[in-house]
Amino acid sequence: MPSDKILSEKKAYVASLREKILNSPSGVIVDYKGITVAQDTALRREMRQAGVEYAVVKNTMLHLAVQGTDFEEMDTVLTGSTALAIGNEEDNLAPARILSKYAEGSKGKFSVKIGYLDGKVVDAAQIDALAKLPNREGLLSMLLSALTGNLRGLAVAVNAIAEKKGEEEVA
Repeated sequence: MPSDKILSEKKAYVASLREKILNSPSGVIVDYKGITVAQDTALRREMRQAGVEYAVVKNTMLHLAVQGTDFEEMDTVLTGSTALAIGNEEDNLAPARILSKYAEGSKGKFSVKIGYLDGKVVDAAQIDALAKLPNREGLLSMLLSALTGNLRGLAVAVNAIAEKKGEEEVA
């Protein structure tokens, strides 16, 4: 039986973990076994640079943190080695993008288990699909290029009409 001090520390950790999960826009749970220390260091560095909080968590603690929430469905994958990446407001797809890239390169050792986005639990296939989406800046540039392409086409058409009318007046 753990002492009262240890029990209160664990309860505080679970409450903190629950708060982080409930207040974050996205998160991904992975099975991190099979990666080297160098790969783990590179992964953690990339996560830090993207503003993603990444940590190894005990399955029991994560189970208690999601118990009674909308994320309780994530409990089904809490076996083996588990790490949690929590996204931020600026780029809520960063955890999915980074972890999916590492999962592809690990040849089945490192794998995405499950995640959540905007209050809904998403499976590994959906996370992989989300990871392939461009980030916010990429989407904005695609939108701008589509808009400027249409405007450019309109400008060419108006210019052609003006030139044609100019030729008719000369004739």
